[in-house]
Amino acid sequence: LADAARLLAGNADAPRPQASGALAGLADALNRLADQRQTLQTDMARLVAEAQDKVAQERDQLGALMAELRQSVVVCNLDGRILLYNDHARGLFHRALGGQPAGGAEAIGLGRSIHAMIDRALIEHARETVDRHIARGEAAVSAQFVTATPTGSLLHVVLAPVRAQGGAISGYVLLLDDITQDYAAQSLRDRRLTQLTEASRASLANMGAALDMLDYPDLDPAERDGFHAIVRDEVAAMGRRLAALTEDASQEILTRWPLQEMLGDDLLAAAAQHVLARTGRVAGVESADAGLWLRLDSFSLIQALGALAGQLAGPQGMPPLTLRLAPAATPGWAHLDLVWPLDPAGTRAAAPPEASDIAERHGGALWLERDRAAGLAFFRFLLPTAEAGPQAEALEPRPEYYDFDLFAASESSHSLDDQPLERLTYTVFDTETTGLNPAQGDEIIQVGALRILSGKILRGERFDQLVDPGREIPEASIPYHGIRPEMVQGQPRIGQVLPAFHAYAADTVLVGHNVAFDMRFLQMKEAATGLRFDQPVLDTLLLASIAQPHEPSHSLEAIAARLGVGIAQRHNALGDALVTAELFLRLLPLLRDRGIVTLGQARQAAAQSYYARLRY
Repeated sequence: LADAARLLAGNADAPRPQASGALAGLADALNRLADQRQTLQTDMARLVAEAQDKVAQERDQLGALMAELRQSVVVCNLDGRILLYNDHARGLFHRALGGQPAGGAEAIGLGRSIHAMIDRALIEHARETVDRHIARGEAAVSAQFVTATPTGSLLHVVLAPVRAQGGAISGYVLLLDDITQDYAAQSLRDRRLTQLTEASRASLANMGAALDMLDYPDLDPAERDGFHAIVRDEVAAMGRRLAALTEDASQEILTRWPLQEMLGDDLLAAAAQHVLARTGRVAGVESADAGLWLRLDSFSLIQALGALAGQLAGPQGMPPLTLRLAPAATPGWAHLDLVWPLDPAGTRAAAPPEASDIAERHGGALWLERDRAAGLAFFRFLLPTAEAGPQAEALEPRPEYYDFDLFAASESSHSLDDQPLERLTYTVFDTETTGLNPAQGDEIIQVGALRILSGKILRGERFDQLVDPGREIPEASIPYHGIRPEMVQGQPRIGQVLPAFHAYAADTVLVGHNVAFDMRFLQMKEAATGLRFDQPVLDTLLLASIAQPHEPSHSLEAIAARLGVGIAQRHNALGDALVTAELFLRLLPLLRDRGIVTLGQARQAAAQSYYARLRY
C-alpha cells in the first residue's frame, strides 16, 4: 500500500491503491485524495490555459500597437537589456549603423544590451536627470540627449522611466529619431547665413562709399550715374542672395541641437560629481540664484567641464576648483564659471576646440578670463536660460495598459553560476570548416547561431554567415557541409565575421554540440582579431551524457531521435544550431530531475563526463 501510494504521489494516472481487511478504509481514503488532486490539477490546467490565452491576446494587442507607431521605441530594464522594440527601431539602427553587419544579425534584439548601441554614460546621465525630477515630485518626467553612431549619424533620444504601481522605476522607454539630415540642413543654413553676412558687409561698404561720393556737388553726370549704378547693382546682388537663401530654407526642415531645461543647482551638483570622478578634487559650488533654470545639453556640458578641470593640473597638483553660476547682465543668459586661484606666474590654460563647439551648440560662447584683483582665473560659459522649470504636480496612478512581467528585479549582483538554467540567455551556435585540424591551417567557412531567451528560441534573430577561408576547400569535405568554393567567393573573411558574431553573442552563455571543436577554431583567431569568447560554455553532448548516462550514443542524430527533434539540414551551421537549441531546451527538464538546476551545477557535472576528456 505504501509503494502504491508513493507511485501515485509522483504520477496522478498511476493505478489506484487496492487493499483488503483492516487497510481497505485507508486505501479508499488515499483514492479519494488522489481523485481530489486530479480534479484540482484539471481545474488548475484550465485556469492556466485561460490566463495564457489572455496574455497572448494582450501581447498581440501590444504588438499591433507597437507596429503601428511611427516612432522608434525601445523598452529596457534597469540593466539596459532590451525587453521590447518595434520595427521602426530596428530599421533606425540598421540605417544608422550603415547596414546589416556580417551574419545577418540585427543591431538590436531581445535580451541584448542597448549599451552596445548607445553609450552607457549617456543613458546613466539621463537616468540621473530623471531621478532628480522624480525626487521633486514632478509628473512629466523625461530626459533627452543626442548621440552619434559609429557611421556619423546623429540620434535624438528621449528617455522616460517605466514605473511599477508602487512608484519604483523598473526600466525605461527610449524614443529615438535620426536627426542627421535635420542637423546637416541646419549646419548648411548657418554656413549660408555666414556667407550672406560676409558678402553683405562688402556690398554695404561699396554702397556707403558710393553714397559718400554722391554727396559731392561738383560730380559730373556720368560719374553720378556710375555711382548710382553701383548702389543699384549692390542692392540687386543682396536681393538675389536673400532670395536664394529663402528658397533653400523653404525646402529644409530645420532642427536645432536639442536642449533640455535643467535647474542650475542640479547642473552644479552633477558637474561637481563628475569633476571629482575626473580629477579626484572636490569642487566647491556657488549659485547666485537658486531658482535659475537653464536650457542646455547637460551631458556634453558636464563632460566639457570635466575635461577643462583635468587640464589644470600642474607641478603642484590640482588647484582648488569652484563651479560658479550667476545670471548674466544680458537678459536670457547666464554665466557658468570654472574658477581656480590665479597663478602669479600666469596661467597657460586654454579652452580646447571641443569645449568651444559645445558652447556654440548652445548659441553661447566660451572664453578664459583673469580677475587679477580677486586673484582668480576662470573659464566662462555663456548659456541660455529657461523661462521656468516644469511645475511639480501630484503623481497620478499609472493606467494598466498591460500586465507583463517584463521588469523583474535584476539579479546581476549574483554570479552566473548561481543562476537557474531556465533564466539565462544563450547563444547556440555551430561552425562548418574546411577540415578537422585548426592547428594545421583548417579554417571556418560558415557560422550559424540562434539565441534562447526565457526558454524560447528567437528564430527571427539569427546569425548566418558564409566565410571566405582564404584557402582551398578540400573536395573530400564538400559532401559533409555542401559548401563549394564558388559559394564563399566574395564573402567576408573571418576577421570581419568574428567581431559581428562576438557582438551578437555578448553577455550570453555559449551552447554547442561537441562545442570544444568549435571553440578551438575561435580560440585560434584570438591573437589575429583581439577578441576573446570568455563567457561560460555548455555542451549538449556532455549534458546528454549526464541526463541519459546509459544511452550508447550521444551524437546529435542519436539525441535528436531519442528526444523527438527532427533534423532538416544536417551539417549546415544554422540548421545544426537550431537542432542543438531544441535539444538543449528538452535536456533541461531531464537535468532538473537529476538535481542540476543552475549553471554552476551543469558546468561541474559536465566536467565529470567521459566526453569532457576529449581535446582538439
